[in-house]
Amino acid sequence: MVDALQVFTTVDDRDVAERIANALISRRLAACVQIMGPVTSVYRWQGKVETSPEWLCIIKTQQSRYPTVEAAIRELHTYQVPEIVAVPIVAGAAGYLAWLRQETSED
Repeated sequence: MVDALQVFTTVDDRDVAERIANALISRRLAACVQIMGPVTSVYRWQGKVETSPEWLCIIKTQQSRYPTVEAAIRELHTYQVPEIVAVPIVAGAAGYLAWLRQETSED
């Protein structure tokens, strides 16, 4: 079984995306964070349809690190209800997965 995840979050400002990415990398909670954007998000919030530019962070980590990754994102995020979703990586190149484990190790 592969113990790897991709975690997604969106933010309204590139500086916030970079702050989250740098914190996750410096704390060894993620091996890599990709920042994409701006993207256009269309969503319903408090009964209204909204359209906003956002930056998408794609975070590569281990499943065992997820609770700490989520806590770090919540600490740095500016949204009242941030998107924080994780999907398992079910397969991948052995060398890449070994690198991911090494870069997110707790020691």
